Amino acid sequence: MLGGVQTQSFSPVFIGRDTELTRLASALAAAHNGESQAVLIGGEAGVGKTRLTEEFLAAARTAGAVTALGACVEIGAEGLPFAPVSGALRDLYRQLGPELTAAAAGQQAELARLLPELASPDGSAREAYDEDGRARLFELTVRLLERLGENRTVVVVVEDLHWADRSTRELLAYLFRSLQRCRVLLAATYRADDIHRRHPLRPFLAETDRLRRVERLELSRFTRAEVRSQLTAILPDAPDESVVDKVFERSDGNPFFVEELACSLGLGCATGLSDSLRDLLLVRVEALPEDAQRVAKFVAEGGSTVEYRLLAAVTGLCEDDLLDVLRTAVGANILLPTDSGEGYRFRHSLVREAVGDDLLPGERSRINRRYAEAVEADPSLVPADERAVRLANYWYAAHDTGRALPAALSAAVEARHRHAYAEQYRLLERALELWEDVPADVRAELRPTDYTEAYPPCDCPSDQPLDLVDLLAEITVAARLSGEEERSYTMAKRALRLMERLGSHDPLRAAWFWAQRAYAAENLGRSDGWEELARARELVRGLPPSATHAEVLVRIAGWIMVHKSGAEGTAIAGQAAELAKTSGARDTELHARITLGLLQADAGDVDGGIAVVEEVRRQIADWGAPRLISRTYGNLSSVLESAGRSCEAVRVSREGQERVAGHVANATNSWLLANEAESLLMQGRLREAEPKLAAARRAQTVEGNVLCAGVEMFQGFLALAVGDTETAEKRLAFATEGLRFDTQPQHQIPLRGLGLRLAAAQGRYEEARHRLLAAIDAGFPNGTARYAWPLLADGAAAEADGPWPLTGDPARGHVLERIRAAARETARPSPVHKAYALRVEAELARAEGRHEPELWAAAEAAFAVEERPLELASVRYRHAEALLGRGPDTREAAGALLALAHEVATALGAKPLAADVAALAARARLPLDAPAAPAPAPAEPADPAGALGLTARERDVLRLVADGRTNRQIAEELFISPKTASVHVSNILAKLAVATRGEAAALAHRLHLFAPAG
Repeated sequence: MLGGVQTQSFSPVFIGRDTELTRLASALAAAHNGESQAVLIGGEAGVGKTRLTEEFLAAARTAGAVTALGACVEIGAEGLPFAPVSGALRDLYRQLGPELTAAAAGQQAELARLLPELASPDGSAREAYDEDGRARLFELTVRLLERLGENRTVVVVVEDLHWADRSTRELLAYLFRSLQRCRVLLAATYRADDIHRRHPLRPFLAETDRLRRVERLELSRFTRAEVRSQLTAILPDAPDESVVDKVFERSDGNPFFVEELACSLGLGCATGLSDSLRDLLLVRVEALPEDAQRVAKFVAEGGSTVEYRLLAAVTGLCEDDLLDVLRTAVGANILLPTDSGEGYRFRHSLVREAVGDDLLPGERSRINRRYAEAVEADPSLVPADERAVRLANYWYAAHDTGRALPAALSAAVEARHRHAYAEQYRLLERALELWEDVPADVRAELRPTDYTEAYPPCDCPSDQPLDLVDLLAEITVAARLSGEEERSYTMAKRALRLMERLGSHDPLRAAWFWAQRAYAAENLGRSDGWEELARARELVRGLPPSATHAEVLVRIAGWIMVHKSGAEGTAIAGQAAELAKTSGARDTELHARITLGLLQADAGDVDGGIAVVEEVRRQIADWGAPRLISRTYGNLSSVLESAGRSCEAVRVSREGQERVAGHVANATNSWLLANEAESLLMQGRLREAEPKLAAARRAQTVEGNVLCAGVEMFQGFLALAVGDTETAEKRLAFATEGLRFDTQPQHQIPLRGLGLRLAAAQGRYEEARHRLLAAIDAGFPNGTARYAWPLLADGAAAEADGPWPLTGDPARGHVLERIRAAARETARPSPVHKAYALRVEAELARAEGRHEPELWAAAEAAFAVEERPLELASVRYRHAEALLGRGPDTREAAGALLALAHEVATALGAKPLAADVAALAARARLPLDAPAAPAPAPAEPADPAGALGLTARERDVLRLVADGRTNRQIAEELFISPKTASVHVSNILAKLAVATRGEAAALAHRLHLFAPAG
């Protein structure tokens, strides 16, 4: 057909790259030994990245590894969501089949977002926006690869990462961080010369450079000797040195350009080489027959790869003619069949780009229109998971706005279902760009139910068309979920202005936008969000029940809970729960009830608040709602910790982790881990807390500066407890930066407490005082007693330890009075807080130079029954010090206290406390031998109520139930609300496994749970 064109243009011999292959072989060996590896292969276009990976994959297969290849797909300069990962998983599926299905067992529905072959035949509907969906999908992908790599080495290569969509980049970054002890090697190639300062891949590369298991290879150009070897392998005869010099000079050592120049030599064009790169790349294309050139243009515009059947449909050639043309283009090394054998691609993307750039504007539009029409006429021409995005890009490139808008909206829906929120956001922005240019009659045919899910359902007529406010609502949520907080804020603001300009009378929708704007404003650090939420609250006031109304109120109650707490929040949360119940919004109702329980606990009814959250936990026992489950367990463990019930808090945190394992974002699991670690820390279980905090920190790989800062803060407290002030200082700095824009007291109070404790440990008492007074000035609202009391105790201790008696500081009396005033005003909802209050009183006496063993004895007795062994040891140390200050008669008692304190501090690893105790014992010349064990206390009678798992408050309620009291009578007796009494009764019935109050009363009498009255 065109024999002269069918000349070999690539080297059959692999030239050079020995160093790179050796490094890749080392990475493969490490992966084979169970250490996951990641390799990034960069280099300019044409330098040989693909050839290197081909050689490496062949070697890996020879070594027994299973290999898979996925390529980033460029269609109209837009990447397909997760395309290379889907391609690689599909490759693995073809090879492993049932093994991959077994590895995905139980998570097929989620993983089908990446590999549609795993979807169930019934095509069950997927949820709309899922806050944790994307991160959950990432975690499941990690688990899938880990399972596949249990019995074999798995090598996955992603090509052309410079074209990757944002979701793919984020998934790869997650895999690089999360894959650790498994036989998996990930590799990716990218064009280094394309990575300009603002290229989206640049931050990805900077981030991965910090990861120990990621190795970066940069391919250099060939030397002159390597160019000679390449030409010798390509040309039928050994080249003259003058030819080598000329090719080396013209190609500058780029292997692909060497091949093109060698081809030009083979075609007799040695004296007519073009000076421009584009013309050089087009030399062989222009040597093809007209039909072959025409097909090459269609392939160039169709995407990175084009299916054979689709190519047949758009070119209009009969099958025989098309095959002849393709055979010619393949023989000329212009096109190559895809690995699947179902389509074609350019051998090198540079040639594709050159052919595409050579198209005339009208020619490009016409070709894209043909592609779009062909796919719409026969959707089976392209893979189902690519269809929507490819149609959107084809119509957009065809400049047909009337068809491009609905196509972009449909593609956005598909991206949302795959949790590819960045790509959904980009497509919605395109729809916004097209909106005004689309004919009104086309927009009138669009329906909100087909394209939107961000705004909750309303009572709009089914024939009401999609409007611009609907689109802005979608963009607002998609932008937030894709990390574009600034754009989310702007879109909410624009929607509100548009509604105002149009005179819209939809207060519910306006309130929803104000709530979204509040969320973005707080995340951006622009404000605390209250002003926006107040506007939303005014707009929904007096409106009939609806899911949106309830959602807005839940947001308001949640804001009040974390910023100031109080009766107002309790009332709003209760109203939200009732509205949600009336509207059938079950999830929203339970979220509202969790908030209600927390606010109730903050207000002082700790047992009642815990009972409300416990009731939610009981109701969702069999639910499959991971986000609600995680919030229930996370908040229940937190409120238990607030009450000083740390052992229960640890148990609940661990149960929550088990319930949501593999179903929530790592950041959510990190929250539960951090809660567990905090409770372990408060119990003095420092060695157990350390790995939990490390795991919580590692888990935060996708999102959450505030979460990271919280973990770093508790790592700082841990470092101080073991005497590592240098690490504590670093943790404090990181936490301070992470919480720079955060205004929540639950974060700011412990952050100030860490700073105060560190400053005192380093002898910087002026700074400690400054941090103490700043905390007192900011105040301790309801719900912050767990953080406020330790801070006040540490502040009083710093005043006692500081140099003020020597310096004669006149402000000292004022500072001590400030501490006393703050202590008087700070709530003491649980016994543990009352114990801290006694310690504060004793520390203040010490700061005034008074030895008051009685005050320390009271604090010791209070802490002795709490789950705070390090606090107890510290109080015993100070108690002994006060006894020694009284005189020699108390030495024996002081020695016993010091021995107990030293034993506990040493056993728990609290080095600074152990050292302080030892120093005091040495000064007093007291031995630190274990004291004689006191006579054992009489054994307490068995507690059957405790064995049944009843809390103290539930025992009180059951006692009254057994006496025949009604809920109202119980409420009056115990000073709680009838509703709280009802919740307690429900929990009691569940724990006793009985159905009625009468059965509960009978069981209480049968087990003799309560002594007879009288």
